Amino acid sequence: MKPLRDLIRRVFPVYARRPLLAVLLFNFICYYIPKALESHRTLHVLSTALDNALPRVPAFIFIYVLAYVQWAVAYTVIARDSRALCYRFVTGELLAKTVAMMILLIYPTTMVRPGVEVRDFTTWVMAAIYRADTPTNLFPSMHCLASWLCFRWSLRLQRMPRWYGWAQGVFSLLVFASVLLVKQHVWPDILGGIAVAEFGILLSRLLHADRLLVKLDHSARSHA
Repeated sequence: MKPLRDLIRRVFPVYARRPLLAVLLFNFICYYIPKALESHRTLHVLSTALDNALPRVPAFIFIYVLAYVQWAVAYTVIARDSRALCYRFVTGELLAKTVAMMILLIYPTTMVRPGVEVRDFTTWVMAAIYRADTPTNLFPSMHCLASWLCFRWSLRLQRMPRWYGWAQGVFSLLVFASVLLVKQHVWPDILGGIAVAEFGILLSRLLHADRLLVKLDHSARSHA
């Protein structure tokens, strides 16, 4: 256990541990509460002609899955950059996810998703994702929301080269393509994810929400 504790100390600054844990736990809340209530609500379909015309490209399922790696890496890098950036990022992320959950509860959506014939490892992965993630909780896309936040906040990093932020942007575009090409989302879901992410950033700035984390941090250190 000591090597694990040493690794956590090196990777996650003390000030970032509880905020990042709050982000992780709140992600589960935002995902599972609307899922749990979906059977009691009318589900809306936002598919467009463009969505129906797009082919399914199974290879993009790996980009879809790698988005989880993107979030883990980018969130950690952002949190490590500075205490101030960590708090602004976390509060914006939590507010964006709160807004997203409200939309998911008020206006639940679904889509018609084609079946999967398992022929190889790629289609096996796709079938597993389909079983684990039913076609609900679509608008706004949490996948696209999180990847967009990775890009937006990576541009503000002081301890990383500029290309890193733009690399996050390129990968985020691939994530956007993946949610369409593996038939997990439709175009409006992507636009909704970006819009809600930007609204969370704006709301955090207008409310000076990061000051709450600063106060909690000062209180914790004063009682330590």
